[in-house]
Amino acid sequence: MKKTALLLSFILIQFLVVAQPPKRITTAEYINLYKGDAIKDMMKMGVPASITLAQGILESESGNSDLAREAKNHFGIKCHNEWTGDTFHKDDDAKDECFRKYKTVLESYDDHGRFLRERSRYAFLFDYEISDYKSWAHGLKKAGYATNPRYAELLLKLIDDHDLHQYDAGGKNIPIAAGTAPVVSATVPKESHQKHHKPAAKSATSVKPGVYMNPQEVPYVIAGKDDSWFSIASSQDMRLWQILKYNDADQNDEMHTGSIVYLKPKRGKPSQDFHVVAEGESLWEISQQHCVKLKKLIKLNQLENGVSLQTGQKIKLH
Repeated sequence: MKKTALLLSFILIQFLVVAQPPKRITTAEYINLYKGDAIKDMMKMGVPASITLAQGILESESGNSDLAREAKNHFGIKCHNEWTGDTFHKDDDAKDECFRKYKTVLESYDDHGRFLRERSRYAFLFDYEISDYKSWAHGLKKAGYATNPRYAELLLKLIDDHDLHQYDAGGKNIPIAAGTAPVVSATVPKESHQKHHKPAAKSATSVKPGVYMNPQEVPYVIAGKDDSWFSIASSQDMRLWQILKYNDADQNDEMHTGSIVYLKPKRGKPSQDFHVVAEGESLWEISQQHCVKLKKLIKLNQLENGVSLQTGQKIKLH
């Protein structure tokens, strides 16, 4: 009887432990847990950390929603056609909707930045300064990230109430664990297939060792043998997203020795009206050589991104 009573007591204790709901975390605890992930995402993808944190708090109920707890999905991102990973189903706008499921919360944060970066309807957001979280909040609502008409207002209240904008400075006072920097291969855009590389213009002047100024007064460096987008960003005390944005590049693009890498946005008017395409030359190479934004060349010449150019073809520069 005594053994039976002990066994029943043990089973009852186990039942009570299992039956108790998981402890909810506070918003302050959530911020402390995931601010580092938000900063890493900002460094890689260019989404303000304040926006990422505010969206995480709002979409996941500070990490307490079923979707956050069971699928580690903190941003309510649904499966969509391209998703091949694990899934989690729950009722939302419709019954039994498919949501993405992650192995870690950091995966959810990474996918959030990638989701915004790779969809054309959010492209205009990346033209805002990283510190302009107000434009980002209103832009997300405008782009249809959420159906709530007060979505921008709710994000801004969270940012202001919890001083989340302090993390947009790059987290200078917030340590990020060693070894967490994004691994980026040495790269130049995939469509280029470079066979040769244009040297820096002879009229360029040196601003400081290794940095040059072109005729349009845009500073740039020349990629070395072991350089990558990330190594150049680090050496110039810049964020990765800035280097990628200023050079019309993606972190998965391939870079080659001798490539021009701009440190500021391309601007100004080229000294010539047309460029005659050399053998194997790409539109991206031409945009870099003449310091003209790639999307401007595409629009001027009514071309598609990634199109193969013909040797001798004339490309309008302005």
